[in-house]
Amino acid sequence: MRRQKNPTPPEQTMSNILAQTVKTGIIKSNLFPMFAGLTLALYTYRFSLLEKLPEIIFALIGSILVMGAAGAFNNLYDRDIDSIMERTKNRPTVTGEIKPKTVLWLAIFMSIFGIAALSLATPLAAFLGFLGLFFYVVPYTMWSKRRTIYNTEIGSISGAMPPLIGWAAIYPDITHPAILGLFIITVIWQMPHFYAIAIRKHAEYKAAKVPMLPVVKGVRRTYIQTNIYLIILIAISFLLGSLSLGLMIVALLLSISWLILSVFGYKKMDSEKWAKSMFVFSLLHMTILFSTVIIYSLVGIIFEL
Repeated sequence: MRRQKNPTPPEQTMSNILAQTVKTGIIKSNLFPMFAGLTLALYTYRFSLLEKLPEIIFALIGSILVMGAAGAFNNLYDRDIDSIMERTKNRPTVTGEIKPKTVLWLAIFMSIFGIAALSLATPLAAFLGFLGLFFYVVPYTMWSKRRTIYNTEIGSISGAMPPLIGWAAIYPDITHPAILGLFIITVIWQMPHFYAIAIRKHAEYKAAKVPMLPVVKGVRRTYIQTNIYLIILIAISFLLGSLSLGLMIVALLLSISWLILSVFGYKKMDSEKWAKSMFVFSLLHMTILFSTVIIYSLVGIIFEL
């Protein structure tokens, strides 16, 4: 009996190619913390949604463009290692479905218009957008990602910019303990999250010579460092108490639960299962925390009117 050949995968539409180039999945996930910071500022300074509608729109448009630009720059620069890793080898920048020159110009235009849109909200929002873009492209993508086990820590700065941008778009002062707490929580959260991914994708990162902590130092060192960050996460939760006892308790419970899962899960599971459970909980942690912040803030705004 003659074996059937695997069908040739259909060509992607231009919209799909562009979506993968600018990483729309990451854009969507980062808009969540941006809105958390934005709604928290609305509640803190007693602004209504209508009162700040233009700033909200500019923050949304600007954030989407800046995040998309960061994704495009990253895809352009990382074509060599993306071609080695299983989860990234089919990106349009690797397969040649989009030309490098096109990606470069796309990233440049998105950067310019994104920062311009954020500036129409507040100059501080624009500066933070530029800072996040710069940190992601230069210190992270072009330098630390391929050179040091602390690449995740360096990249976490840009990854934690969305809540600051959202807050700054509404009120140009990011010294309030609540937003500083949300920023630091978002920074620290990224280490346990990405360490878990690196353990699960150990072989791919090793083949691509990306020095992720679990690849270079092993699972035991990663476990210890993860727990240190989770303890810091618990301590930082108290900053939210400056605005709301309820938000502080939610953040505390989530972080304590994560540490308990890490300690007991490591003892009872193999490294792959432990990493998977840590990854899943990291998603639950951020989803629940940011949802709580957004709902709390919106309810507070409604009752203040």
